[in-house]
Amino acid sequence: MRRRLTELGLAAAVVTAVVLTAAAIATSWGGWYWLFGAAMGLCLGAIALARRRKPVAAATLGLVLAMGAVLVANLAGLPREPGPAGILALAVLVGMVVRRGAYSKAAAVTAGALTLVVVVFLASQPVGGEVNVVAALNAFGFAGAVATGLALRLADATRKETEARVRSEERLQLARELHDMAAHHLTGLVLQAESARILARTRPEELDGSLAEIESAGSEALNAIRRVVGLLRDDGDGMSRRPAPEQVRALVQRFERHGPPVRLDLPEAVGAWPPEVAGTVHRVVQESLTNIAQHAPQAREVTVSVSEDGDGGVHVRIADDGPPGGRSSRRGGYGLIGMRERVEALGGTLQAGPRDGTGWLVAATLPTGYD
Repeated sequence: MRRRLTELGLAAAVVTAVVLTAAAIATSWGGWYWLFGAAMGLCLGAIALARRRKPVAAATLGLVLAMGAVLVANLAGLPREPGPAGILALAVLVGMVVRRGAYSKAAAVTAGALTLVVVVFLASQPVGGEVNVVAALNAFGFAGAVATGLALRLADATRKETEARVRSEERLQLARELHDMAAHHLTGLVLQAESARILARTRPEELDGSLAEIESAGSEALNAIRRVVGLLRDDGDGMSRRPAPEQVRALVQRFERHGPPVRLDLPEAVGAWPPEVAGTVHRVVQESLTNIAQHAPQAREVTVSVSEDGDGGVHVRIADDGPPGGRSSRRGGYGLIGMRERVEALGGTLQAGPRDGTGWLVAATLPTGYD
C-alpha cells in the first residue's frame, strides 16, 4: 500500500509539472512549442514509474533520452530540456540507483547525470555569467538526488548492520539460555542413568524406582525447556507492528500457560513510543519472565507493570515471590547484562536484584524522547 501511494504521488507530481510547464510555455512562446517538452516529461515520468524492475537500465535510458532531448531542443530552437517534469523523473531514477545499486553502477549513473548537467549548461549559452533557469534546476535536482541517495544508502547500511548485530546477539542469548537450562537438567539425567546402570548390576530390585526418577526428571527438563523456548520465540514483524502494551500482554499470556498467574498492570493509552523503546520494553519483560520460568518455577505470583509518566518516561517493573537463590544480577547467562545494555543504550536505567523479604525484582526506566 505504501509503495502504491508513493507511485501515485510521483505520477501526480509528474503530470502536474507537465501541465504547468506546458501552460507556461503556451502562454509565453505560443503555438505548439509546449508539445515536445510535455511529451518528454511524460516519457521520462513513465520510465521513472517503471524503475523498480531494472533501475539501472531505467536510469540509463532516462539519461540518454534526456540527452537527446537537450540536443533536439537546442537545434530546433525549442524551450530548454529537460523541463521540471523530466528533472523530477530523472532525479528519482538517479537517486534510486545511488541508494540501492552496486557502487560501480551508482558511480556510472552519477557520472551520466553530471554529464547531462554539463551538456545542459553548455546548451543554455550563458551570456554575461547568467545561467539558464533549466540548467540551474538540473544542477540542483541532480545534486539533491545524489545527496539524498547517498544519505539513504548510509541509513540502509547502518540499519542492516544494526539488525545483523541484534540478530547475532539474540542468537547468542538464545544459545546461553538453552545451554543453561539443558546443561542443568541433562547433567542430572546422565548422573541418574549412571546410577541406574550400577543398580541394575548390584541391586536390581531398586531399578524401577531409579527409572521412575529418570522419567520424572526428563519430564521436568522437557517442561522447563518448553517454557524457555516459548518465551524466547521471536514473533518478528508481527510483534513489531503491535503497540507495546499488546506485546507485553501476549508475553504474559504465553507465560501463564506453564507458569504462575501474573498480575498485569498496563496503561490504557500510551504515547507514540519510538520503535526502539517499545522493543526494549518487550525485551525487558521477556527476559524477566524467562528468568522466572527458568530459575523460579515455584513462584506463586508474578507482577508485571508498565506505566508512563508525564515527563516522557516509561517505567517497567517485573516482580515475583520466588526464592532469590540461584539468581545473580551479575551473571550474564540470565540475560540481565543484555537487558542492561539495551536500556542504557537508550539513556535509561535498570535495576535487578532480590526484593525485600523474598522474590526478585527487575525495574527499568526508559525515556521516550518526547515531553
